[in-house]
This record gives sequence, structure tokens and C-alpha cells, in this order.
Amino acid sequence: MPVVEDALVDLTEVAASPRPLTERAGELLARLRRIVPFDSAWMAHVDVLRGSYHTVSCQDLDQRVRDYLAGPGTADDIDAAGATRPGPPISTSDVASEELRTWSECLQPAGYHESLGVALYGSDRRHVGFLTLLSEDRQPPKPQARRALHKLTPLLADAIDPMRSLLPAVRLVQGATAGIVLRTDGGTQELPGLIDHELLQPASDVLRLAQHALSAKRLCTTFLWPMGGAHAPQGHVQITVLATADVPDILTGMVLISPPRNLRGLTPRELQILGLLVDGQSNAEIAYSLTVATRTVAAHIEHILHKVDAATRTLAAVRAEREGLYVPFISSVRVRRGHS
Repeated sequence: MPVVEDALVDLTEVAASPRPLTERAGELLARLRRIVPFDSAWMAHVDVLRGSYHTVSCQDLDQRVRDYLAGPGTADDIDAAGATRPGPPISTSDVASEELRTWSECLQPAGYHESLGVALYGSDRRHVGFLTLLSEDRQPPKPQARRALHKLTPLLADAIDPMRSLLPAVRLVQGATAGIVLRTDGGTQELPGLIDHELLQPASDVLRLAQHALSAKRLCTTFLWPMGGAHAPQGHVQITVLATADVPDILTGMVLISPPRNLRGLTPRELQILGLLVDGQSNAEIAYSLTVATRTVAAHIEHILHKVDAATRTLAAVRAEREGLYVPFISSVRVRRGHS
């Protein structure tokens, strides 16, 4: 089998491997070098909302060049060169490179004379990132190199797609129909294959609760949320908050919505009280929070202990938190956050 075909097989295997994202990206560049020769390379994720790039991997770049490429000027130059759109790779000889500050201030002084750059769009046509292959040779890239890189672009994009690391976790939440990714800047991003939901809008209490759970460094948090009002006239949904891993730092966690599991016959009010027990509130504090009599709270707790098969309120709270069998009291979260 020819060397190029061997390299293509290797590249495909690396792209499909379960290795950590940065390790996988580094291996991709090493294998790609056998198909499309280059002296140095830079592969980055794009943050579409901010219009910036974050380094995923690079080959044979000194730290000064790496830092420059990850700066805001590079993003502006990529846009100015028309390299944010899906399409074939472009080289330095295709554009007025002297007008691009990244080229004149960084790459040329570092000894590079040619390059191939391409926007990384995955097989689902989402913009994932950008790849540039740098050359110290003064000759423009050969047509076969352009064609090969163009053909491999969807494979490379899918291989470094951050969502690839998130979707297996989504599948662990049985019946999840809606979900989003939370960002450190307070924004959200879509999760492929999941619909939007009214509870996932930026100002929703559910997202505030999710951000609170993530700021507390919890890997997984589940709770219930009433639909149609506090008395849940339309029933409950289950909310699952998962911290992210092996993705760009801008993405902090996922919020997923799924049907509730066994509610053990607990009423909407009992689920509310369980939320306050999880918060560690006393009967008197619960009565104050819900504007009811203390004896009413005591009666509810007696029913709760029976339904969750717990001998004490502490055990009931532990089981409720472990099973996500409670409705958080949003006001208590706001107070705690305000005092943090």
C-alpha cells in the first residue's frame, strides 16, 4: 500500500480514537504531515460568539509564535483573508499577505514564506476551528496538497469538535430531549441533536441554579423543576447539570432536560420541602420560606419520610439529593450567591 494511503488510514484511526482531545489533535498533525508536507502547524478551535481562536495543538512552533497566533489580531486577519468560510484551503500567495499583520509582524520574521490555511467545518457543517500549515519554502503549495487538505477537512474538524466529548455524556441521561452548553461568559451554545426549551433561556432560574452548581465544582447535579408554576399543573421535568471535561475552557457545563424518574408519590409541595431539607433548613425556616405554619411543615415531613423510606430528615435529604428527587428553592440560592 502506498505511503499516502497508509498515512490516510492512520489519520482516520487517530480521528476515531477515544484519546483526550489535545493528544488526539497532536497525533492528527503528526499523521497529516505525511500527506501534506509542512514545517510547522497550528490548529485551533473557534469561539464563534466571540470571534476568537483557542489553540488546540501545534507542531514545531516556538512559544512567541504560538502566543501571537492565539491573539486577537490573528482572528481579524483570518476574517480579512476570507478564511472563515467553508471551502478549499488558501495559501499566502492567494491573498495580499503584506496587508495581514499576523504575516508581516509574526510569521515572516519567524522564517515562514508560504502557508495553507483552511476553516475547519465538520460533516454537519458547523464551524469548529481553523488549521494553518506553515512552510519555510518560497514555492506556493502544490495543487495536490491543496486537494488532499480540502478532502481531509471534515475529518479533521470532526476529530477535534468539542461537542464530540460532550455527546457521550448526553446519552447517559435517559430520554434527554433538550439541552445547552453553558459558557464562562454567561452565554450558551446549542447541543447538536437536542431542541431548545423555555427553561434554558438566559434569564431562567434553572440556568442560575446550574451556574451555582458548577461554581461549587459539582461534577453532576440533578433536580426536578415544576412546569406551569410552583404547583406543577403540567408535571415536572428532570434537570441534569454536568461539568464539562476535555473541551475548551470557555465551555463550563451542560444543562439537560429529560422526563422525571419515579417521584415516589411525592406531591409538588413535598418536593419543594425536600429542596429546603437539602439546603439544611429547619422546620421553622421552611415554614418561613413557604409562608405556612410550622405544624404543616412537620406533617409534610412525616409523609416525606414514609415515601422515601427514610428514618430521619437528614437521610431523606441525602437520598433526595442523590436521586435528584427535589425542587430547589430558588430564593435560597440567590441569597447564598449574594453572600458568597
